[in-house]
Amino acid sequence: MCIELMLCAVNLNFLIFSTYLDDLVGQLFSLLILTVAAAESSIGLALLVIYYRKRGSISIEYMNLLKG
Repeated sequence: MCIELMLCAVNLNFLIFSTYLDDLVGQLFSLLILTVAAAESSIGLALLVIYYRKRGSISIEYMNLLKG
């Protein structure tokens, strides 16, 4: 969660400085970072769905059963 907050702060900095300097590269880079973050969260959600299908519930108590 903390990494996602830092990623949003970096995106905000890119957007602000891109607007301030009249440069489009910062906005394009921010869009690229947002796409990668969306792909990352979709992979995490897919892992949770697979875990739910396999175990029947998303209980943190039984996460140690995933080892080996």
